[in-house]
Amino acid sequence: MTPQHLYVHVPFCLRRCSYCDFAVSAQREPPIAAWLDAIERELELRSHAREFETLALRTIYVGGGTPSLLGPGGMAELARRLRRFAAWDADAEWTAEANPETFTHELAADWREAGVNRISLGAQTFAAAALSWMGRLHGPDGPAKALSAARDAGFDNVGLDLIFGLPERLERDWSADLDRALVLAPEHLSLYGLTAEPATPLGRWVKEGKEVMPDEERYEAEYLEAVERLSVAGYAHYEVSNFARPGRASRHNRAYWEGAAWVGLGPGAHSYLPPRRSWNVRDWAEYRDRVLAGTLPEESRETVDAAGHALERTWLGLRTTVGLGGLSDRQREMVRTWCDRGWARWLDDRIMLTPRGWLLLDRLVVELDGAA
Repeated sequence: MTPQHLYVHVPFCLRRCSYCDFAVSAQREPPIAAWLDAIERELELRSHAREFETLALRTIYVGGGTPSLLGPGGMAELARRLRRFAAWDADAEWTAEANPETFTHELAADWREAGVNRISLGAQTFAAAALSWMGRLHGPDGPAKALSAARDAGFDNVGLDLIFGLPERLERDWSADLDRALVLAPEHLSLYGLTAEPATPLGRWVKEGKEVMPDEERYEAEYLEAVERLSVAGYAHYEVSNFARPGRASRHNRAYWEGAAWVGLGPGAHSYLPPRRSWNVRDWAEYRDRVLAGTLPEESRETVDAAGHALERTWLGLRTTVGLGGLSDRQREMVRTWCDRGWARWLDDRIMLTPRGWLLLDRLVVELDGAA
């Protein structure tokens, strides 16, 4: 399966957020030139390893970290280096993530000129106290200013990320955050429930009893409120965490959910060249040293066997509105009980989870796979 999708990871942030478990290096002056050299070298090594010849790309996604720290000229230089081994045209979806405090009018115009045609802004919340607790560097008006810069540069495909399920003591008003997001009228919204990963500051706070995560009832209520309000506002809820205006669903993320092949470059990036999945070392310095020494920066790889492929097919199918077909009689009987409980519905001969079912996604995937 020839990969047509590319992910490039920018590992630099000015500060690590309290909940962040990504491959990130906090630096005041990120070494952008060294990163560009390393990304180009990794792509060259993968080409020489015969993973592909020339990539004919349909989507590019530059994530992080904070890609907006690349600064003016950085994205154009990345494109120049990628084109040694990859080709794409103006119809390709090219997404770049940005944090509001580093996404200026100058950078927006620069990215537009470089060929970026989709922006994903990490808003997370509009509440000042919650932003401070998260370690975010932008204020409540940051997302509006960043989105205005994107519009002025000609971007007509902009997404916002929000986090729900914050600790109750922060007194964050989720309804008010939804109000402000809808006023900005982005083409796409991604909503993520807060999790306390063990290696993060938040994970340590929870373990030490210094922070208390919200209960299941509050988490569920905020998710379902968002589903209802965004649906009324005309957003299609096309994946468990994602909402889009018609024609504005993320083509790159859909490639993941549909089991397509992709190449990932940078620290911590994953690649999938069926049936092999691989992932890079997470530490920036180790990644850089490996590729510059002429060694692929893989931390490990695995071959997805038939059983693993079936489980992934179930999980990927149930997380989107495409749903899942080809169920056995035993699975169909199980799904009937889900429908009775309001967790799923039939879409012709395929099963699709409802928002209440998506809240139980991981559990239902295991149940359905076990009944195959």
